[in-house]
Amino acid sequence: MTTYAVGDIQGCLKPLQCLLDEVGFNPSCDVLWAVGDLVNRGPDSLNTLRFIDNLDNACIAVLGNHDLHLLATSRDASRLRKSDTLLPILQADDRDRLLANLRQRPLAHWDARLGILMTHAGLPPIWSVKQTRKRAAEVEEVLRCDERLPLFLDEMYGNEPDRWKPSLTGIARLRCITNYLTRMRFCKQDGTLDLKSKEGVGSAPKGFAPWFTYPRRDPTTQVVFGHWAALEANTGVPGIHALDSGCVWGNSMTLMNMDTGERHQCHCGEPT
Repeated sequence: MTTYAVGDIQGCLKPLQCLLDEVGFNPSCDVLWAVGDLVNRGPDSLNTLRFIDNLDNACIAVLGNHDLHLLATSRDASRLRKSDTLLPILQADDRDRLLANLRQRPLAHWDARLGILMTHAGLPPIWSVKQTRKRAAEVEEVLRCDERLPLFLDEMYGNEPDRWKPSLTGIARLRCITNYLTRMRFCKQDGTLDLKSKEGVGSAPKGFAPWFTYPRRDPTTQVVFGHWAALEANTGVPGIHALDSGCVWGNSMTLMNMDTGERHQCHCGEPT
């Protein structure tokens, strides 16, 4: 069995299939990890979701901010933005099944054998792996609850609170957790987030730095993440594996063999 991880797909199904063909991916014995942002901005979000679902247990995908945005737009289509490519999903005959399956996806995945944590945006330096998994589970519980989900999706958007405090409650707590796991790029050592800057490492606002440059609570843990295309799939930090190489912007898609560290790239980018 081989475990592979792929960067942000964002509806770019053909490059994903290209990479899986290149490595001879076999869903009967191999496993694909997807770092989130399965959909949006790319040309084929609908069939990407169908493809991921059809892989069944051969695919472990965490949720990214675009995936959560899809769930929110399914409740209120007025949230659709001009750049979104989600309408085919919302109009599909199988939309209810696809959205229900998406709600079952985690925000964090931990593999004890490999010693690797996967989230969409990374591992907050102020949290241990155990804390990250526990807090991810709080949001996952709400996503899977029909009664609590609508309020969360209505109040999910926003940059506040910008710093974690254990005393946070209600929607503020859930939003803060969600922002750390799906939107984080730059932060301060105390965990304060800057959620506006989206460029490369050198663009850090004063007092902020990339989250992966701070000491980790669990230094032996490896982290695999996406979300930050400006990094061009490179953090320069051993054990911190960035995989978003901007396929949706016409660049490559990156697939990593998690057992060996070998990387593969498909350059048949699909710009929108």
